[in-house]
Amino acid sequence: MKKEQASGNIVDFKVLKRLFTFAKPYMLQFNLLIFLTVALAVLVPIRPYLIQYTIDSDVANGDYQGLVQMVWLLVALLVAQAIVQYFHTYLSSWLGQHIIRDIRTTLYAHVQRLKLKFFDNTPIGRLVTRNVSDIETLADVFSQGIAMMIGDLLQLVFILIFMFYTNWQLTLVSLSTLPILIFATYIFKEKIKVSFNNVRSAVANLNSFVQEHITGMNIVQIFNSEDEELRKFKDINKEHRRANIRSVLYYSIYFPVAEVIQAIGIGLVVWYGAIRMIDTVFEPGELIAFIMYIMMFFRPIRMIADKFNTLQMGIVSSNRIMKLLDSEEHIPNEGTFVPEKFEGAVSFKHVWFAYNDENYVLKDISFDVEPGQTIALVGATGAGKSSIINLLSRFYDINKGSISIDGRDVQDYELQSLRRNIGVVLQDVFLFSDTIKANISLGNEDIPEQKIVDAADLVGAREFIDRLPGGLEYNVMERGATLSVGQRQLISFVRAMVYDPKIIVLDEATSSVDTETEELIQNAIDKMMKGRTSIVIAHRLSTIQHADKIIVLDNGEIKESGTHEELLAKDSYYSQLHKMQYKEVVISE
Repeated sequence: MKKEQASGNIVDFKVLKRLFTFAKPYMLQFNLLIFLTVALAVLVPIRPYLIQYTIDSDVANGDYQGLVQMVWLLVALLVAQAIVQYFHTYLSSWLGQHIIRDIRTTLYAHVQRLKLKFFDNTPIGRLVTRNVSDIETLADVFSQGIAMMIGDLLQLVFILIFMFYTNWQLTLVSLSTLPILIFATYIFKEKIKVSFNNVRSAVANLNSFVQEHITGMNIVQIFNSEDEELRKFKDINKEHRRANIRSVLYYSIYFPVAEVIQAIGIGLVVWYGAIRMIDTVFEPGELIAFIMYIMMFFRPIRMIADKFNTLQMGIVSSNRIMKLLDSEEHIPNEGTFVPEKFEGAVSFKHVWFAYNDENYVLKDISFDVEPGQTIALVGATGAGKSSIINLLSRFYDINKGSISIDGRDVQDYELQSLRRNIGVVLQDVFLFSDTIKANISLGNEDIPEQKIVDAADLVGAREFIDRLPGGLEYNVMERGATLSVGQRQLISFVRAMVYDPKIIVLDEATSSVDTETEELIQNAIDKMMKGRTSIVIAHRLSTIQHADKIIVLDNGEIKESGTHEELLAKDSYYSQLHKMQYKEVVISE
């Protein structure tokens, strides 16, 4: 598995600028948060100043009444600080949660518009990481990262102002250890940046592996490769553990070092202040206030360093999210044409298509289908049959040529209108872990239950649905695990029919079922195709003998076309396929 690498700077202003575009709807709350941050930064350093005044004035002069008044003032200050702190914490979290909700919605909507080619090349687990854990990390950036760091920086500024105003000599002495702390903080920041890049990469790789292998667990168990896959998982999990332990190591070194530097600073202030007090230059209150200032000053620096964790993970996650949002691998929905009625005429003219823009899987494909006609696409695996139906619904766009419906290029149609009128039934039916009704309507509230019942009647699915506990409200579990292959296929027919499409596309819809179920499904197909243009990809040639036209594909090219009888008479590609299948049937009998 290819490991994902990431990079990011501790302060990436381009990323931060893009993140704050999501804060525009909440500017009132954001401005209030800034006000509370400034208020909190001002309130914190006032307390040592008041204590200094109390000791040097009220206590030194024996002013009991003044002392009581100052105590009440300090209590009021603490209450005010607590109230401001409460609203600051709540508002920053509120703002963060609302912003990440909007980012997650924007990202998910963007992912829905991406080309299938993108999903062909991107592990699903990695996309899950982007939409869940990466965005969750951004909540901490807004609630604990940026707001807290700005508050800590403002506290440093106001503390320095009070310190210099009180005594510039003691200020210089107390700050003499600051260069050492800044150097240690810089080293810590650089190490933790690399460390958390590795952590996020390890998380993405772990998610991708787990999602992929749980989805394919039946293959793992069929081929008895549990031990080998467990070994791979242990290796990935070990790398995840190492990345996290490295980050913990840097914290375990940095914070004791910061504590020692702070203690040295306090010791220098006490030593210098005591000497000056002996000379009656300093008042006792000044020394006590400075000890408090130093503790207050070093705490924001340590907290800012601690926030490197949160902010760096947020920057890394933001880079990944923005990279995904910047992906232009989506089908352009520039068409505006919404027809009042589809007739169902389909035309491919000299169509060339490649998944990787190099190796063409369709080469100069041309054919026409009249409204109400049925054509069948046959050929060996990899001949290009499924690619044709993917292009018709614009899951991919062609490289050269044109595809039109009712005489108008498919790119002129509004994308939702186009796909709403093309019913696609795939060989591999995907059902969500939800009720049968929800799997048919896909949450579309405009589809009444009676329409679902009528469609189920039409394709012959009503009987087995009624036998299930709860009928349409029966939960099919993940991927329809509680239903048979044939039942899942019938539900996919109902799902296609409730939208009453004018074009039906069937991708080998009967290739995975037994003969008895195939007969049931074939009856459903006949009812579905009545009065509609139908494009059928067939594995069993016996199911398409009555098609109006059969197109034989080989290596992305049309080799021949015609009716069943015409193609048999040519004694070429189709005839050989027919003989091979007939021989297989005879042998099996």
